[in-house]
Amino acid sequence: MHRLITVIGGNSASDKDAEFAHALGGILAAAGFSVVCGGGGGVMEAACMGCSENGGLTVGILPGEEASEANPFVKVALPTGIGTSRNRQVVLAGKAVCAVGGAYGTLSEIAFALQAGKPVCCFGSWESIPGVRKVSTPSEAMEFVLEMIGDN
Repeated sequence: MHRLITVIGGNSASDKDAEFAHALGGILAAAGFSVVCGGGGGVMEAACMGCSENGGLTVGILPGEEASEANPFVKVALPTGIGTSRNRQVVLAGKAVCAVGGAYGTLSEIAFALQAGKPVCCFGSWESIPGVRKVSTPSEAMEFVLEMIGDN
């Protein structure tokens, strides 16, 4: 069974956020985790690229109706046809949530994750939200994941 970690963030990303997400995806894959995300560009694509480059499985839960809308590094594309309503499904799929930058879509995903009792760490935009742990490096995010979910 795959151990899924949700990586959330903007469909467009700064170089700093993309670099962080890419490294995080790689670290997660190297530790035996799979990445689940919204399947789009930006942070999601960077995390999927890093994960794929390190032999990991990537899952994209897409807002549209076509699997072809996924970024090229998504191995399992799940079209939903429900637009941003799929944000709740994205965060429920993972054992923990790592947010990287992002805007209001990311904020909604953080809120859904916290409501569901999922552990959330954040690099960038939303790190001051109560219940969210600020991380400064991809390695710190990985340490957070391991601390929160252990071997589950």
